[in-house]
Amino acid sequence: MKTIKYVAVISTLFFAIACKDFSEMQIDPNRPTQTHPGLLLTNIETSTFNVIQVSAMLASRMMVFTDGTADEQYYGWQRAGFERYNILRQIVKMEEEADRVGLENYKALALFLKSYNIIEITKVFGDVPYSNALLASGGVFNPTYDLQEDIYLKVLDDLDLANASLDADNGAITGDVIYGGDITQWKKLINSYTLRILISLAHKEANTALDVVNRFKTIVDNPDTYPIFESNGDNAALQFQDAVNNRYPYLNNNNFKTAYYMEESFVDLLKMLEDPRLFTFADPTPQSIEDELDDDDFDAYGGLGGSAPLATNTQRLVNGEASRVDSRYYLDPVNEPSVLLSYAEVEFTLAEAAYHEWTADDPEDHYNEGIRASMSFYNFSSSDQDDYLDLYQVGYENDEGVNGLEQIITQKYINYFLNGGWEPFYNQLRTGFPEFRVDEGGILNNGLIPKRWMYPQDELQLNTANVTAAIARQFATDNINEVMWLYKPE
Repeated sequence: MKTIKYVAVISTLFFAIACKDFSEMQIDPNRPTQTHPGLLLTNIETSTFNVIQVSAMLASRMMVFTDGTADEQYYGWQRAGFERYNILRQIVKMEEEADRVGLENYKALALFLKSYNIIEITKVFGDVPYSNALLASGGVFNPTYDLQEDIYLKVLDDLDLANASLDADNGAITGDVIYGGDITQWKKLINSYTLRILISLAHKEANTALDVVNRFKTIVDNPDTYPIFESNGDNAALQFQDAVNNRYPYLNNNNFKTAYYMEESFVDLLKMLEDPRLFTFADPTPQSIEDELDDDDFDAYGGLGGSAPLATNTQRLVNGEASRVDSRYYLDPVNEPSVLLSYAEVEFTLAEAAYHEWTADDPEDHYNEGIRASMSFYNFSSSDQDDYLDLYQVGYENDEGVNGLEQIITQKYINYFLNGGWEPFYNQLRTGFPEFRVDEGGILNNGLIPKRWMYPQDELQLNTANVTAAIARQFATDNINEVMWLYKPE
């Protein structure tokens, strides 16, 4: 009798379950599929704005690694990955959630965040998927590759729309660890970043679709509509906290304590300019400490060759010739923020635009202000700044024997030390300044500075037709010395 009752109960339960829609059974109540966009924004920002990358410092001839042959330092890199698309997926989800709850400001931020991340991807490879990427839920598993030019056009239009769309009437922005939901600050970042994009397209003045010069002038001539950075207080900076998972990324890093040193040509540049920022970037050499030199003596600092053979650098290290990076980079849990875009960079960008005569401004004014902003970031006083700018080798010139553009880009380069991601390297590819040494015998790329990375192996295996077509229309072969559209004058 009990068996019959059990069968009846089981049959009833089976019938009840069978009547449910199968899709309902796939929903895990412990894994919500909807959330507030502000909860997504925080993680997206911490991923996007943490741009402190020692690999970029190696490639940009600011630091060297001594515990092995680092590919970035010796220009022996090959393939990069598409990991940044994971951030783009989160941004798209935030955009969807913002649309669901009717919070338009998050959609505007999504336009900026998508723009920044796709630009970082395309600068690595050239053409990449964008317009129909991230559509796997719609059945698109093999996205086509957008032309790099089309990506830049899309980004410029999206940034303009993002600036126009941000409005206090469109709801508060929560979860914002960069600007605390301040809409004016976000507008300043969006427009200042647009200036970065436009100056990176300096080779494209003749491209009527991009209309680089007029777009640039529209921003700088209309500050009420297009506000830009006006001080270091506007910096797009991720502040670190002395808390788990929020500390400076190289805190207690053993390699920073024992294997990362300053690069010689970078140290020599700062010494030639008598630039006191060297004292904030680096520690004195062991030999100088033994010789009892003062910490503010330029002779107390030295570096190793970025392209020198590892054995040569190791021997010089034994001789006490090299400065480590300043100890605060691995001992201070807060140290300095990660700056995605700084006021100093904006001023140097304005200086370059004036140099190209895109604006009627005096390049020297913006050049000087860029230096002041950078030195202020490192807490140098106004009088220190005056003294530095009064040095004959620092003061701006643009006449016979002196290249004003080289001065601007060189100071912009110094400003990027352990900040700004790969911008110093990309600026060097675009302008040729400063000159990176490749003549010491330790280079893995036949004495050449790579222009790009090769496409991911996964793409060659899983999206073969589209990546093959992209390679064929851009390059002779998929190799690191091919020049992408971005750097070709027109």
